Amino acid sequence: MQSALKLFAAALVLAAAPLHAQQQTGPLEVRLESRKVVAAADGKETFAPATTARPGDVIEYVATYRNTSRQPIRGLEATVPVPGNTEFVVGSTRPAPAKASVDSRTWGDIPLKRKVIRDGREVEEQVPVREYRYLRWFPGELGAEKSMTFTARVRVVE
Repeated sequence: MQSALKLFAAALVLAAAPLHAQQQTGPLEVRLESRKVVAAADGKETFAPATTARPGDVIEYVATYRNTSRQPIRGLEATVPVPGNTEFVVGSTRPAPAKASVDSRTWGDIPLKRKVIRDGREVEEQVPVREYRYLRWFPGELGAEKSMTFTARVRVVE
């Protein structure tokens, strides 16, 4: 079941291109939505359709995973893509914590770190958030006939 869920997560990434995508594989239904975050004059946030975006705009992705069966789904890995020309907004994942990846194969705690060679020595540095391409949560189990929602924000870059 776990490998099927990983494959499904990969399919979700491919489905993320439309503003609203919904897929169902067996008892797991996933809906991915995007919305533009708009700050009002009083500082409160509202949301608008994310049909267009300009550099500096913040887009919030909302992924809802729903178990349509009467049995729990174990080994759930909820994945949200970070599109090109955007950068992850640190601290925006709900629930926290989430893991991040630049390649969908290896996952790490946020902030991501990598080892590089500088002046002949191996040093660890933070990966720029512009390089993040996927976020993933590992809730483990999704109860029977239950749903979970995961959100993250990205900023449109030039």
